[in-house]
Amino acid sequence: MQIFRGFHHPGIAPRCALTIGNFDGVHRGHQAMLALLRSEAQHRGVPSCVMTFEPHPRDYFAAVQRKPELAPARIATLRDKLAELARCGVDQCVVLKFGPQLSSLSPESFISEVLVQGLGARYVLVGDDFRFGAKRAGDYRMLDEAGSRHGFDVARMNSYEVHGLRVSSSAVRDALGRGDMAGAAALLGRPYAISGHVVHGRKLGRELGFKTLNLRFAHWKPAASGIFAVHVHGLSPQPIEGVANLGIRPSLDPSDVNGGRVLLETFCLDWPPELGAEGGYGKIIRVELLHKLHDELRYDGLDALKAGIARDCDAARAFFASTHAETRRQTTRDRI
Repeated sequence: MQIFRGFHHPGIAPRCALTIGNFDGVHRGHQAMLALLRSEAQHRGVPSCVMTFEPHPRDYFAAVQRKPELAPARIATLRDKLAELARCGVDQCVVLKFGPQLSSLSPESFISEVLVQGLGARYVLVGDDFRFGAKRAGDYRMLDEAGSRHGFDVARMNSYEVHGLRVSSSAVRDALGRGDMAGAAALLGRPYAISGHVVHGRKLGRELGFKTLNLRFAHWKPAASGIFAVHVHGLSPQPIEGVANLGIRPSLDPSDVNGGRVLLETFCLDWPPELGAEGGYGKIIRVELLHKLHDELRYDGLDALKAGIARDCDAARAFFASTHAETRRQTTRDRI
């Protein structure tokens, strides 16, 4: 998948089949929409294209109004969103900076300057609640009428449901906020995961006997937080079982090397010996958050923190043991 920051690039295809949205999480509803987009693109002989925004428009307006509580919790980093779009077979993605210029564009200007002149859209697919332009004044009817004038087709996709529940980014956020990782996975069509480069921390974990792999979560407000049993991908051919803390680490000094930013700190229950003591730094890993153990806790001192981590490791091992036992029972039933 080709990725473009803005649409003023010579490498962007002169014509495309386009869909527009934030695509936070790239959940099963998004996946169904992208499958339809790819089909329509193939019929027209043009590439499929996703237009998305960074920051999230609601992040921008929350900052402008100085009301951080209006910003939505973030499901995925931009990196993970782009990776999932690529997995869905999208040909190109245009990431637009959402700021004063874009937010002030009238619906008519957005259509003419971005869709027609910028991207040469031949087909535009939107969701059933799609709004666009300054003050969200543009709607599906306006877009459809503009398509007739400018020569592009417009289609609208209805809501996607799983077991009677409308699949949406809000529903995924709610599941993650409750710690319902199985529910989030059902909406996403895969376990919830965070990926990135392993970065250096203050190396307190190794002093405590629990060396961690640290990933930065770029947004200040992750949809999930707490302590989780996890699978780590990218260090060995098979996933490694572990326990992870996603959050701000309330027991540590906020002035530490990571500046109080949100981190995903993962301890591998069995560290691959071939990696050596420093083998994780700089590697790109993906951490699947499979089961929430509890919320973040504040510990009084390093001894209490060490004991708490040990309890979390025991709880994670118990979770994986029960999971393996259930898998064996299911396999036996299947054979019978």
